Amino acid sequence: MFDPACSACSRLSAFLAQVQADNPGYHAAPVAPFGDPNPRLLIVGLAPGMHGANRTGRPFTGDHAGILLYATLHEFGFASGPESVSRDDGLRLIDCRITNAVKCLPPQNKPNGDEIRRCNGFLAAEIKALPAGALILALGSIAHNAVLRAVGERASLHSFGHGREHPVAGRLLLDSYHCSRYNTQTRRLTPEMFRAVFARARALIKM
Repeated sequence: MFDPACSACSRLSAFLAQVQADNPGYHAAPVAPFGDPNPRLLIVGLAPGMHGANRTGRPFTGDHAGILLYATLHEFGFASGPESVSRDDGLRLIDCRITNAVKCLPPQNKPNGDEIRRCNGFLAAEIKALPAGALILALGSIAHNAVLRAVGERASLHSFGHGREHPVAGRLLLDSYHCSRYNTQTRRLTPEMFRAVFARARALIKM
């Protein structure tokens, strides 16, 4: 499944080596999924952020994108606390696991198509290992399309849209705008919109 030493993407490996040289204290390596090993909710993001997961080694931890995510997870009972600060802060996820479509930091936070495809095998293995009835929540269109590729579904049949639900390969895929600084500051994604998606996820899990 996850390979902490993966170097399959030469551009990403070279970039991480440079980031590590410039920032010796950073994780600057593939970022492992975080959370319950047998989750009923799998959250899929895009890729580690430069000063977030790439620094701390935990998805959505240490930068703006994680503020709304972890607060919302806590509100709906998926996290033991409302903040994720570091890998050793004691935070636990409950019935929930967070991963990324691309496990390594890309330049300008933009993985190319080959990198997304090359990393897709890891996501496919994660989804295959989910228990029956588990939901998948994609944060953004790239994560949405990566999930579709991982389960062998055609993207043309499942258009991304905030709050949309897609039955795929015997599972349900939920969509949300990514909780990035840009989306939250421009109000493309409000806390109320984000909470509505998690309320739906929680309701479906309880069915």
